Amino acid sequence: MDKIHKDARAALDGLLFDGMTIMAGGFGLCGIPENLILAIRDSGVKNLTVISNNAGVDGFGLGMLLNSRQVKKMISSYVGENKEFERQYLSGELQLEFNPQGTLAERCRAGGAGIPAFYTKTGVGTLIAEGKEHKVFNGETYIMETGLVADLSIVKAWKGDGQGNLVYRMTARNFNPMMATAGKTTVAEVEELVPVGALDANNIHTPGIFVQRIVKGKFEKRIEQRTVRHKESA
Repeated sequence: MDKIHKDARAALDGLLFDGMTIMAGGFGLCGIPENLILAIRDSGVKNLTVISNNAGVDGFGLGMLLNSRQVKKMISSYVGENKEFERQYLSGELQLEFNPQGTLAERCRAGGAGIPAFYTKTGVGTLIAEGKEHKVFNGETYIMETGLVADLSIVKAWKGDGQGNLVYRMTARNFNPMMATAGKTTVAEVEELVPVGALDANNIHTPGIFVQRIVKGKFEKRIEQRTVRHKESA
C-alpha cells in the first residue's frame, strides 16, 4: 500500500480532533516534524496534550502551537529554551507533567512495546516520586512509571520510502524511533523520499509497519542556540 501523501496537510487529513494526544519527535530543534506541526497549527485543532522532550523555541516548532493556545498540557523533560512555555506554565495557563529525560524516552518506548508500566530509580526522593508507587528490589527503592501512547505520533526522518520505512540521522534518533511505535497512527515527514528497496534493510530504524502515512517535507533547520567564538584581539 502506498503511504505517500502530497503534503503535510493531506497527510493529517481525518486524523486531528480536539482534545487528542500527540507525540512529537525531535530533540531541541533537531529532528522535529516542522511541516506537520505547521499543518496542525493551521488546522485550528485545540485542547491538545503534547508529548515531546521540549516545546521548540518561541515562534518555531511546537512553540507555534503554544503561541496559538492550542496546547492545554505538555508532557516534557526540558522547557529552558521557550519563554512562552515558561510564561504559560507559571501563570497557570498550561498544564505540565515533568519527566526526567531518560524516563520520558522509556515511557514512550514502553508504550510502543505494549508495556503498561515499569520501575526506575530515577526520581526517587524527589518531587517526581510524589504520588507514585514505590517498590524495593534487592534493597534499592524504585518508583513506578507508566508507558505512554498517543492518538497520533508525528516524526521526522532523514530518509523514507513509500512503505514507511525510516532512517534517522544522528541526534534525530533520540526520540523519533520510540515515538513512531507509540502512536495509534504515525505520520512521518522525511528529507528524502526514496524508492522502495533503496534503503538497506539492515539499517532501517523504524520499520514501515509502524508508519501509516509519509510525506516529503521542506525544512528550515534553525539553530537553537547560535554560539560563536569572539575574535581574539590582536
